[in-house]
Amino acid sequence: MKGNKKTISRIFGYIKSQMFLVVLSLIFSLISVVLTLYVPILTGKAIDCILDNGIEWDLLKGYLYQIAASVLITALAQWLMNLINNKITYRVVRDIRRDAFAKIEELPLSYIDSHAHGDTVSRVITDADQFADGLLMGFTQLFSGIITIVGTLGFMLILNVKIALVVVCITPLSLFVASFIAKKTYDMFKLQSQIRGEQTSLIDEMIGNQKVVKAFGREDKIVERFDEINERLGKASLRAIFFSSITNPGTRFVNNLVYASVALTGALTVLATGNAAGTFTVGILTTFLSYANQYTKPFNEISGVITELQNAFACAGRIFELIFDTEAQIPDAENARVLDNPNGEIDLRNVEFSYVPEKELIKNLNLSVKPGQRIAIVGPTGCGKTTVINLLMRFYDVNKGEISVDGTDIRDITRHSLRKSYGMVLQETWLKSGTIEDNIRMGKPEATREEVINAAKASHAHGFIKRLPNGYDTVITEDGGGLSQGQKQLLCIARVMLCLPPMLILDEATSSIDTRTEIRIQKAFAKMMEGRTSFIVAHRLSTIKEADVILVMRDGNIIEQGNHEELMNKKGFYAELYSQM
Repeated sequence: MKGNKKTISRIFGYIKSQMFLVVLSLIFSLISVVLTLYVPILTGKAIDCILDNGIEWDLLKGYLYQIAASVLITALAQWLMNLINNKITYRVVRDIRRDAFAKIEELPLSYIDSHAHGDTVSRVITDADQFADGLLMGFTQLFSGIITIVGTLGFMLILNVKIALVVVCITPLSLFVASFIAKKTYDMFKLQSQIRGEQTSLIDEMIGNQKVVKAFGREDKIVERFDEINERLGKASLRAIFFSSITNPGTRFVNNLVYASVALTGALTVLATGNAAGTFTVGILTTFLSYANQYTKPFNEISGVITELQNAFACAGRIFELIFDTEAQIPDAENARVLDNPNGEIDLRNVEFSYVPEKELIKNLNLSVKPGQRIAIVGPTGCGKTTVINLLMRFYDVNKGEISVDGTDIRDITRHSLRKSYGMVLQETWLKSGTIEDNIRMGKPEATREEVINAAKASHAHGFIKRLPNGYDTVITEDGGGLSQGQKQLLCIARVMLCLPPMLILDEATSSIDTRTEIRIQKAFAKMMEGRTSFIVAHRLSTIKEADVILVMRDGNIIEQGNHEELMNKKGFYAELYSQM
């Protein structure tokens, strides 16, 4: 329950920003409840008017007009209250989603890499929707229900204290039943949300890797895994729904006891007092029964609300865990330097790094790169090539040691200016939804159409772009739509050629391009790298023979260093790798 209290506190933190609307909703709710409670009094008076001295039409018409006016005003007040409650709910959920999305942008890549993407998506989308449903029900029924209970109890005490006490003595059973079930359902709804996140993650993974699934014939295995998760979700949902569904019948049983007790006690009181003036009349009994019904009805609604709120709190807890309990990346230092037109002098001193503490990766790595040098990094899979790139870009911070650019530790440089100083082309392409021109212009939004076309020509992408239906104005999706892998990679290369930053990182930048185009791209790269510090990661060693320095890595260490001829003459590990091509 401690986590539940923390969640409620955080929810109220968001509701505070909508306090004006909350007060307005309470006012309309109060108007609605007061008029609803006033109608039984008018009805009782109308009945007594008929029973006492025959029908007094003028008096009866007055009561009927008042009843009609009360009903109309009540309906209007409830409509306005529901309208405001909707606005409060979706503003709160909007703010929560905005903060969750903003937090994702602040999270370190280590969190993104170590958590299932589908579960994160499920928190921001599905859990937020579930929370919205519960919060809306809470605003709509909880406030008006509490006001109704207090109001009807007050009116009943005014009419007859003895019968009102009968009601008060029995109704706590409803609260006990609802509270008992609520404690049981919270953990079940929380488990339901977790399994739903696991299911969303599997669906996201399966859709994104459908080609791999089909290529290796894993369809049946994926379906089996989905069925297993779906079965667990079904069991968790059934348990949660079972307990939540017995709340209403349980409270209704108690409420019916209240109604029967009021009817029996009231009838005996009427018989005992007769029709004497100022006594408990049939009209008052009718009013009292109406109040008893109105008094117990909110307990049914509140019990349902409490059950739904357990689901909402469980979902909100998962969102708030992302927003408040997940550590954001270390912010830039207050006096961090903005890197502007760096020379490209890079030093790695005694660098140590591992993704997980128990598994060493890079140990005591030292490297000194002069401005304008072309550094090639080669080695077997898993030796740490891409990890070095991640450290240079400060996607991850070193565990020990130091990486500096132009003599400044990159931890003392703003991340934005550091990353802006690198042009990066990876084996895995990344495009956004938009036009071809928008994707090329991503790193330089102010570029003209002519500059975009020149960059596309330099990367040999202009030819296929002109063949597209709308040329540079052709709209593509984030996965590239109908473009081939090679065409998508050419767009990423064109993007870097448009920016021409002072430092370059090429990680298998031509892996998806045909041999003829690759030769042309290599020539374009050679021209682009002139005067720029460049890091080239490649498995095809023939593509890096012209590098100034080739670093040969194995098990996180640089075991050989030199140019192509020097390394071949050493007849070491590099020569062995080259001979196996």
